[in-house]
Amino acid sequence: MKALGVDYIFANSGTDFPPIIEGLAEAEAKDLDLPQGIVIPHEAAAMAMAHGYYLATGRTQAVMAHTNVGLANCAIGAINAAAEHIPVLLFSGRTPTTEKGRFGARTVPIGWGQEMHDQTALVREACKWDYELRFPEQVTEIVDRAKAIAETAPRGPVYISLPREILCEPCPREGLDAPALMRAPVAGIDTPSFAEAARLIAEARQPVIFAQRGTGGAGGYAALERLASAWGIPVCQYWAVRLALPLDHPMAAGADPAPLLAEADVVLVLDSLAPWSPDVHRLNPGTRVIHLGQDPLYSRFPVRNFPCDLALACDVEPGLLALETHLAPHRDSHRTRAAERHQRWSRRNAEGRRSVLARAAAGGTDPMTKEFVSLTLSQALGNRDAAVLSELGCPLAPMSLDGPKAWYQEPHSGGLGWSFPAALGMKLGNRARTVVATMGDGSYIFSNPVACHQIAEALELPILVLIVNNAEWGAVRQSVLSLYPQGHAARSNRMPLTQLSPVPDFTDVARASRAFARKVEHADDLAPALAEALAQIDRTGRLALLDVRVRP
Repeated sequence: MKALGVDYIFANSGTDFPPIIEGLAEAEAKDLDLPQGIVIPHEAAAMAMAHGYYLATGRTQAVMAHTNVGLANCAIGAINAAAEHIPVLLFSGRTPTTEKGRFGARTVPIGWGQEMHDQTALVREACKWDYELRFPEQVTEIVDRAKAIAETAPRGPVYISLPREILCEPCPREGLDAPALMRAPVAGIDTPSFAEAARLIAEARQPVIFAQRGTGGAGGYAALERLASAWGIPVCQYWAVRLALPLDHPMAAGADPAPLLAEADVVLVLDSLAPWSPDVHRLNPGTRVIHLGQDPLYSRFPVRNFPCDLALACDVEPGLLALETHLAPHRDSHRTRAAERHQRWSRRNAEGRRSVLARAAAGGTDPMTKEFVSLTLSQALGNRDAAVLSELGCPLAPMSLDGPKAWYQEPHSGGLGWSFPAALGMKLGNRARTVVATMGDGSYIFSNPVACHQIAEALELPILVLIVNNAEWGAVRQSVLSLYPQGHAARSNRMPLTQLSPVPDFTDVARASRAFARKVEHADDLAPALAEALAQIDRTGRLALLDVRVRP
C-alpha cells in the first residue's frame, strides 16, 4: 500500500490483528516506511475519514476493521462512498477457519461466534469488487488490482477479507516496493457525442444546467463559470453535494428546479444522481436532456429513469473543458441570443438571491433559524480558505462560498454520522484549511461523538463543529409535512417519532476531550461565539464546538 501511495490506514483492531500489529512493530524496529496506522475507535468514523481525506486530496486510503462485527460498522460508510463515487480500500479480518493445529487458529470463543457463511455480503452491494486473500504471496497483485478497480470510473469502495491464518504466514518481501502492476484507465472524450451536445446547447432557445456533485476540480469550476456566463445559461444546484458555481454568480439560479424546467428546451445534467424530482418537477415535451459524468446513467441504482438523449461518459472536469472547446465555433452565430439570456437570468437570479439573504437575515430573532446561522457562519469565515461540510445542518442557500472544495453536503445515500468524521479526514488531508462540520443534533448523536472527539484530540485536528440544535428529527418532520400537510401529525403539538427531547448537553461531551465548547441560545450571541471559536482553533490547535439552539 505504501508503494501505491496510500498514506493512512484507518483501523480499529481486534483479535484478527495480532500478526498485523506484530508486523507494524517489526517495521518500526527496522525503520521500514509504511502507511501510518491510526487508531480509530469506531469503524463508521474510519470510513468517513477515508471519505473526507479523498475529498481533500484525491488520494485513495485504506480502512481496516475487525472481522464481521467491524465490517458491519463499516457498511454505512461503504454505502455513502458508493453513492458518491469515493474509492476506499476496505479490509477486514475473517475469523479463523481452523480450530487447532495451525498457527493463527481459533483461540477464544468469538472465533466461533463471529464466523459467517458469507461475511462479504455485509458490504458486497456497496463494493465494486471483493476478494478473500488465499495465500500471502498474492498480496502485491491483489492490492494492486483492488486499488486500480477502486479508482476506475465509476469509482467506489472495494473489499478484501483477510483470514487470520493467512495473515500469520510469512510474506515474501520481493516486489513489495515495486510500482503498481496495473493502473486505473482514464475515460476518454467521445468527440462526435461532444460535438452533438455542443450543437444542441448552442441552438437551444432556453438551455439550463443542473449540477449536484461539483465540477471535479479548479479547471472544471472555472470552465463552468465561463460557459454559463458566455452562453447565458442558468445553473441550478438542487440538493448540491458539492459546489459547482458560487451562489453570488449571475448565472447561479435558485435551488428550485421548477421555474427552470418550465422554460427549458435543452438540459445539461452534470454528475447528478437526482437532478430534480419527477413527481414534482415536469419537463416540457420534446426537451432534450444530456447527462455528463463518470457514470451518467448511475448504473448501480436499480431505479433511475430520468430521460437521457445523450450520455457523455467522462469525468466532469475534462468533460466541461471539452464541451467548452466544442461550443467555441458556435459562439459568433448565437452571441445575441446568449447575451439576452444572460441579461434576463442575471436579473431574475439577483432578485432571488436578495430574497434568500433577506429571509436568512430575518431569522435572527430568538429562537434563530438555520438559515440565519448559515448566513452568520458564512460571514464569520470571511476570506478564510475554508471547507464547510453540512449534514442536515447549515443550508447552502444563504452562504457566499467560492471554490470547488468549499462545500460538501451529506451523501444522498443518507448514512448519518458522516459530517463530523469526514471533516476530521479532510483536516488530516489539508491541515492548512479551516474545516467546519455543521450538523443537526441527531446527526451529531449518530456520529459517535465520543469517538470523534477522541480522534480530534489524539491527532490534533482542530475543526469547528457547529450543531444546529432543534431537539428533533427535522428532516423527518419535513418529510411528513410534505406528504400529509393537513394531516393529524401536522396538527400535533409533538409529532410522533420525531422528538429528541431531552437533548444531552453536547458541550459536556466535547469538554470531555478538552475541546472548546459553548452553547449559543440567542441570535445576538452567535457572531461573537463564532469569532471566539475560530480564534480558539487558530490559537490552541484544538477542536471547537458550538451548540446553537434553533427553532423547530
